[in-house]
Amino acid sequence: MIVVTTEGVAGYHIAKSHGQVYGVVVRSRGLGGNILAGLRSLVGGEIHEYTAMVEDSRRQAIDRMSENATTMGANAVVRMMFDSSEMGTAMNEVVAYGTAVTIEPD
Repeated sequence: MIVVTTEGVAGYHIAKSHGQVYGVVVRSRGLGGNILAGLRSLVGGEIHEYTAMVEDSRRQAIDRMSENATTMGANAVVRMMFDSSEMGTAMNEVVAYGTAVTIEPD
């Protein structure tokens, strides 16, 4: 599955648009991770526990989006973007979304 943030894929044309596609992931840090991250925030700098959680969530959201696009009959996703938000105090939602398309070589 080709996933791009642009409106098209170089060397290909869009033969068919299948519509909007997305993948959603909601994650929560465990109590131990929250305590460790809280201690790190006192010192300042990057909080590796949360960075790893968000990176994993983004990868999983792209995988789910790609699976949904495949189910729709697409072989690519164009204009892919991320959105994220906090749910409560300990949960993070990540959404990968774009337009599922069928592309063909020029």
